[in-house]
Amino acid sequence: MEGAYLKRGILFIHGFTGNTAEVQPLVDYLMGKRSEWTCSVVTLTGHGEALNLKGVSSEHWFRDVENAYRLLEKQVDEVMVVGFSMGGLLALYLGLRYRVKKLILLSTAAKFVDVKKLFLTCKGLIKQRKQLTTAQARFLQAAINQTRHMTVPTMKHFLKVVHTVLPYLHRIHQPTMIIQGEKDGVVPKEAASFLYEQIQSVDKQMYFSKSGEHHICYSDDQNEWFERVFQFIIADKRNQNIMPDCN
Repeated sequence: MEGAYLKRGILFIHGFTGNTAEVQPLVDYLMGKRSEWTCSVVTLTGHGEALNLKGVSSEHWFRDVENAYRLLEKQVDEVMVVGFSMGGLLALYLGLRYRVKKLILLSTAAKFVDVKKLFLTCKGLIKQRKQLTTAQARFLQAAINQTRHMTVPTMKHFLKVVHTVLPYLHRIHQPTMIIQGEKDGVVPKEAASFLYEQIQSVDKQMYFSKSGEHHICYSDDQNEWFERVFQFIIADKRNQNIMPDCN
């Protein structure tokens, strides 16, 4: 059985200077599959449609995801965490500290974020703006705003997240799925391979989207890997209940 008697919760974490629109397509897909699941999408401090990062640090973001996890944990029997870009690092942070059942890492910024290439990606979408769906147009506007806030001070706090998590990847033992776009110009696809090699999960999977760019939830093949994520979530293996090593 696929855990029919368990209440499942999924926590979604967006990326650096982003907002919940970055993961919303996957949220909608999974809720369409299992409306009884409890999905929570956290908005990090200083983020959202109107960015205000003045006085915001990485400590705020760590606190945000911990609070969101604790709140969701009270409502369900098991929690899985989905993280996009910097949100993938924050998902790993939770995996190191809490009883996270499974991790799904999307375009996770395990190497670096190339701000210039992100800007060029937005520029390319602008040229195609007449063909964009309403959701894509909304996302594009958010992405343009995102690049404007990637300043040196804010990048320092992003790097603090990187340096807090990466040294401890070998302590990740939860089942983990890594999704990466081959056309990602912001986070190199080598980052996915790096994560796969460092994470010590017995059950780990990696999927490369041939058409995927950084904002992977908007890739042309989204439904293909969305379904893979769904199957990964419902897979029930008895050896998956592993407590994180918090030492």
